[in-house]
Amino acid sequence: MPIVGYVLVFNSALLAATVLPLSSELTLSAVSVSGNYALSGLWLSATLGNVLGSVLNWWLGRYLLHFQHRRWFPCSLEQLERAQHYFQRFGVFSLLFAWLPIIGDPLTLIAGFLRVRFVLFLLLVSIGKGLRYAVLLFLLST
Repeated sequence: MPIVGYVLVFNSALLAATVLPLSSELTLSAVSVSGNYALSGLWLSATLGNVLGSVLNWWLGRYLLHFQHRRWFPCSLEQLERAQHYFQRFGVFSLLFAWLPIIGDPLTLIAGFLRVRFVLFLLLVSIGKGLRYAVLLFLLST
């Protein structure tokens, strides 16, 4: 079995979890429908790639705060405070929804800003993203 499809799914999922506007679901669907790859391997590739992208966001959030008073910083102090307020309002378990479009990537970034414990972050994000890909692959295989 060629490894190309797994690598493609992994890379697509990794990039989709960053601020780039990509859809890993389309890539996963296309590779899955080809029938040349094991669903478990595709699930693992997509989940690992997407979680790794979220870890990158967490790391950036954690370390970019050192530069919050610089002119080039990507958001104002007001925007940062508002995002922190919403994250704290809904709690750390909102990370289970880090797979959602539009709000998922900022959630993982804010978790880094707020210094959410890495192990808890990794657990919650992995559960949410793993379930999302499992459901998608289940729907594609029926």
